[in-house]
Amino acid sequence: MTKRKPYKRELPTDWWLKHAFYTKYMIREGSSILITLYSLILAWGVLRLSQGEAAFNGWLEALQSPFSILIHLLALALALYHTITWFSLAPKAVDLWLKGKRLEDKVIVAGHYGAFAVITVFCLLIITL
Repeated sequence: MTKRKPYKRELPTDWWLKHAFYTKYMIREGSSILITLYSLILAWGVLRLSQGEAAFNGWLEALQSPFSILIHLLALALALYHTITWFSLAPKAVDLWLKGKRLEDKVIVAGHYGAFAVITVFCLLIITL
């Protein structure tokens, strides 16, 4: 057995706040927690819908509280942030070539935003009709 003391690197708990890259990364990854909770709220709504109109209306009333609206806005902001950061990473994940030349990163990102806009409008049309 060796008597050497093993190296233990001291790492403060706020290490990720000291570098913008890591801060953005941690916010993006941490957003999954709130998005998961929001998904459970929506699943709870489906359960209440299966229990009848009165139960579903009670769920809808609970969602109209200021705290609930704040949670919805926060979930929307984090989902949009996650979308923006994911679209900016898309050129690293997608290697598209056209006529022997690699597509520029901005073309790939613009394609993602275009598809996002078209799908959003399509969903809004389906919901409102």
